[in-house]
Amino acid sequence: MWPPHRRCRWLSPYHAFQILATAFLLLSQCNSGALAKQQCRLNVHNQHVLDHDPNIPDGASLPKPNATTSGVAPTQTANSTGILNAPFNYGRDTIRGVNLGGWFVLEPWITPSIFEDTGNDAIIDEYTFGQLQDRNVALKALTNHWETWITEDDFAAMKAAGLNHVRIPVGYWSVPLTSADTKFNTSASPYIPGAWPYLLKALNWARAHGIHTILDLHGARGSQNGYDNSGQRTQNPQWALNPDNVAHTLDILRYIAKNIGGMLDVIELLNEPGGFMPPVAAVMRDFWMNGYNAVREAAGPNVKIMIGDAFMGVMNWQNFLTYPQGQGVLMDFHEYQIFSGLELDRDWTEHINFACTLIPTLTSFASANIWTVIGEWSNAPTDCAKWLNGRGIGARWDGSFRPDPSDTRVFGTCGNMTGSGSGFSQPYKAFLRKYFEVQVEIGDNIQGWIFWTWKAENADEWSYQKGLENGWIPQDPTDRMYPDLCS
Repeated sequence: MWPPHRRCRWLSPYHAFQILATAFLLLSQCNSGALAKQQCRLNVHNQHVLDHDPNIPDGASLPKPNATTSGVAPTQTANSTGILNAPFNYGRDTIRGVNLGGWFVLEPWITPSIFEDTGNDAIIDEYTFGQLQDRNVALKALTNHWETWITEDDFAAMKAAGLNHVRIPVGYWSVPLTSADTKFNTSASPYIPGAWPYLLKALNWARAHGIHTILDLHGARGSQNGYDNSGQRTQNPQWALNPDNVAHTLDILRYIAKNIGGMLDVIELLNEPGGFMPPVAAVMRDFWMNGYNAVREAAGPNVKIMIGDAFMGVMNWQNFLTYPQGQGVLMDFHEYQIFSGLELDRDWTEHINFACTLIPTLTSFASANIWTVIGEWSNAPTDCAKWLNGRGIGARWDGSFRPDPSDTRVFGTCGNMTGSGSGFSQPYKAFLRKYFEVQVEIGDNIQGWIFWTWKAENADEWSYQKGLENGWIPQDPTDRMYPDLCS
């Protein structure tokens, strides 16, 4: 229990606004009729028959809801009206999903216009977006973005495209911790908070349209990898170097689990921690375990928990968080072939063949350890998308970006490899369809897949939405124009 002076501290105006806004949003939704029972119980702990985790021995007893060790309880799927009300059978049914990238965590390559409109080239991520311009100006731009980038129509379109999951990245700065929730400073400055009510709205849209949700903590205090997709692009990430940052992240996870755990199917503890950095690698096992326990203690056994391989390879996580240490746990593996000269040097056939080589390792891991999902992958065979490597940075593909000065290769011109799909050649579109199908095949051999990303302003090869419009992504993701690519 916190000392009295901490428990009785006045709320900041921001936190007061967040609480009122959240209460108003939920009350308005709870009074909206048929959805009320389903959408307004944020901490429901369903006690129906449990889904079977193939890694749990037959006859093993499972803990009751709110136990400190995990159980695997049903999450919700859609009935004929689209409203979620029955279990999704993780480990049996295939996750087919898409990421809502660039919504609650800005990335310059997804929404370059937001950064260009600042008129300041030094604004390179969400951290500097709040740091280097007037706060009210930044908040106005972000609010407009939150209100318009993803709408309910997008959820309807995802459902119509045969998708059953969305993965929603969120930064720690959008989680409205109060002093009652943490012993650490609750200020997120220079980040601009305010996205939480929009997240709640998204969870209700997902439920109304029969789509399951994975909430992904995409950015932690201090940055867990130094990438702009963590919120802060820096060569000196501090998350793992400061134990308080790691502890603060656990408080963020507790808050999410306690307050909206009943609305979520999966909580991903942290996106892409940079295990290639020794300080990060040194803390990851303890962080995954402590994060797992924090979510279980706060939300009980219903919600599934996702961890990642931290760029260390899934085989580095054998026998970790398996039964009885953990239950209802998924491994998130990301599959891109564009961030090194070795990968870019592959021709289109070699990209396809390399994707196929991932199947044996992933299926072996998934069958012997924990459920495994390709949580991020795309159609892109190049790094040509504007600012993909960071605002103001070029591409390895055309030699405008050389992270290794000794590597002077140029693989081609970016030309019509990115931008509008209307300019893509027919052979390129045919490759994009084939590349989509082979990566889906990987996911279908394990527990599923989640494409990155639903939309992007000016990089159609990365956009599920534009892939549907242009035909290289099928309207039914189980359709195959190129069956048995890996046989």
